[in-house]
Amino acid sequence: MFGLIKRWKALEAKGIMGINRRNADYVLKYNKRHLYPIVDDKIITKLRAIEAGIHVPEMYGIIETEKEIDKLGEIIGERSDFVIKPAQGAGGDGILVIADRFEDRYKTVSGRIISHEEIEHQISSILTGLYSLGGHRDRALIEYRVTPDQIFKSISYEGVPDIRIIVLMGYPVMAMLRLPTRQSNGKANLHQGAIGVGVDLATGVTLKGTWLNNKISKHPDTANAVDGVQLPNWDGFMKLAAGCYELCGLGYIGVDMVLDQDKGPLILELNARPGLNIQIANDCGLTLRTHAVEARLEELKAKGVQETPEERVRFSQGLFGHVRPQEL
Repeated sequence: MFGLIKRWKALEAKGIMGINRRNADYVLKYNKRHLYPIVDDKIITKLRAIEAGIHVPEMYGIIETEKEIDKLGEIIGERSDFVIKPAQGAGGDGILVIADRFEDRYKTVSGRIISHEEIEHQISSILTGLYSLGGHRDRALIEYRVTPDQIFKSISYEGVPDIRIIVLMGYPVMAMLRLPTRQSNGKANLHQGAIGVGVDLATGVTLKGTWLNNKISKHPDTANAVDGVQLPNWDGFMKLAAGCYELCGLGYIGVDMVLDQDKGPLILELNARPGLNIQIANDCGLTLRTHAVEARLEELKAKGVQETPEERVRFSQGLFGHVRPQEL
């Protein structure tokens, strides 16, 4: 018991945020309940982003009822690749990624051949709420399949790597690159076996990684180093993330983005309850950074000033960039 208390105090001293503190001090404090649908429903998020001129993967169509499943062929048309998602899904569950056509069938990103009927069955499962938050009836979203930038070829296994940035009141506080693995079936979700790699906020250079809660420096499938990689267009990602505060009105969010080889940075989704593994990936606690942002907000409030997304990015990069990773 004494050892546990000692360990807890050591983590607290390093600013490690636990789930109770995240919920009480940040999620409940900064995220108004009535705004949750904006981020919990990917279709609403996407429509708001398009309206604000923020780049997102193109939406091909929406299926809302069993009867509308008949529209699938019309929505897909001659396209050979696309993604089907539950609008209110979480953790990557229920997502079907089609990479190619094979005669009158389809090939998934993992190489499995499936029929049109199997895709319809997947959509039917989505509509019943099988993958939705709380099990409520859902809608299926059919959209553009992202082609990852070539920079990720040596450090990712199939799938699409994504970048998550935690944002407090419009200020980016921590970033992580999530890399698919064979174990995660090409998905970028840590709980399914993807890798989380810390990213320096100022430069966009990757740090060490975490895989299944263990620290690593190489990708388990490619054996290539995951650290020291310069992510392209980093300032673009930071500005996108900072601007999501105005987009959704929620004060504490995780912004998930991808780098498409043709379309550049795109926003995938927003998360009102972002996980805490990002701290392991960065060897750094969130609390010290969030306290610094809150102090900045108090200082600006006293002056009656608000900062633009660009100014917020500069503040975060100046204070949190080039951080020397500390051992947890």
